[in-house]
Amino acid sequence: MKLWGGRFKGEADAEFARFNASFAFDRRLIEADIEASIAHAEALVDAGVLTKAEAGKISDGLREIQTRARDEAGYFDGRDAEDVHSFVEAELVAAIGDAGYKLHTGRSRNDQVATDLRLFLRGEIDSMCDLICAAQRALVELAENNHDTIIPGYTHLQRAQPILFVHYLLAYYEMLKRDHARLIEARARVNQLPLGAGALAGSGFAIDREAVAKRLGFEGVCENSVDAVSDRDFVIEFIGAASIAMVHLSRLAEDLIIYSTSEFGFIELSDAVSTGSSLMPQKKNPDSLELIRGKAGRVFGHHAAMLATMKGLPLAYNKDMQEDKEALFDTIDTLRGSLKVMTTVLENVRVNDKKTRQAASIGYLNATDLADYLVRKGLEFRNAHELVGRVVMYAIQQGKPLEEISLEDYATFSELFGDDLYASLKLDSSLASKSAIGGTSRERVRDALQKARREIDHG
Repeated sequence: MKLWGGRFKGEADAEFARFNASFAFDRRLIEADIEASIAHAEALVDAGVLTKAEAGKISDGLREIQTRARDEAGYFDGRDAEDVHSFVEAELVAAIGDAGYKLHTGRSRNDQVATDLRLFLRGEIDSMCDLICAAQRALVELAENNHDTIIPGYTHLQRAQPILFVHYLLAYYEMLKRDHARLIEARARVNQLPLGAGALAGSGFAIDREAVAKRLGFEGVCENSVDAVSDRDFVIEFIGAASIAMVHLSRLAEDLIIYSTSEFGFIELSDAVSTGSSLMPQKKNPDSLELIRGKAGRVFGHHAAMLATMKGLPLAYNKDMQEDKEALFDTIDTLRGSLKVMTTVLENVRVNDKKTRQAASIGYLNATDLADYLVRKGLEFRNAHELVGRVVMYAIQQGKPLEEISLEDYATFSELFGDDLYASLKLDSSLASKSAIGGTSRERVRDALQKARREIDHG
């Protein structure tokens, strides 16, 4: 049954009808559609359109549809519905009779679908925030289990300075913390009620929109009926926030892929999150991480697609906006799956502490500490930087680390070098010197880890 058609004499072309239909994917909105419909029925009672008995009958019928949709395998199979809204109405009429036709009084599919989508997305955001917290917890627990591990920090993928592994992991904790905050902020803009806006001009009946909003847990109502039905900013914003989260997951995946190679050997992934080769028996591939890295691109594509879809649409509603759902649904599925898999990966990482410490001890990662030593002796940093660069060049030519260059050789570069320079070159001294807020000293990192643990445990 269509929700329109009285002014049409002919039937729609079969191919166009299939092209136009959205039930195959928008049936995911059925729970939201039913909840919003029950609230609308109650509003129609308040407006004097329905009796309490009629509203009760409608509500019972909708709950029956909800139960069947949840519990009855194959409930949707073979149904020739245009969309979830026409499906629910047809099922309601079949269940309770003509009273079901009264439900659509005072609303349009335009404000109905906007309401359903916001209700649905609100719940998905809450679920996504929980998954982000689970990933953060996995990062914290991996950090706590490797609190003494030192790794080389990188810039330009070149060894730069030694840092604590905990400090590295907490960088991603902070990224996910921002992702969580972005979703919470977006949720507030999602949580505004469009229902009552009608097709675009508002409802012709005395619908108390604020009461409906309260029934459905919305924080407010969309204040302009034209905007209410034509707005998909909330979809774009969510996919944008998801895109940034996928950037973070992809970067972490890239790091772990690199660190798990035999060339690095910093970590090993367990068999639970690895695969093998169909040809090479020795291979252990990080497919879990590669898939996360690859799936980021599809979310970015959905964001670009939604921006492109909306940029040229005149007000108010246009059918182009039907494209929002598959983009949104796939973004939700992709981000959810990526967060779950990344959490599992983090729970299945073994760190090679010996290898990471060795890597952090070679490659002249303490050169900046040597320059800082000279600054503390009174030399300007730029001059200290230049001088230490020449020392490093000499050490490379000699095939020695900085700590093995003799004091006599150091004296040829500057009289500021003394016996105490060697203490500043030690790995632990390098870490200890980075004691400003946000630095990698053990004290600062311990405090940051404890703070992260408190945030995860208590919210």
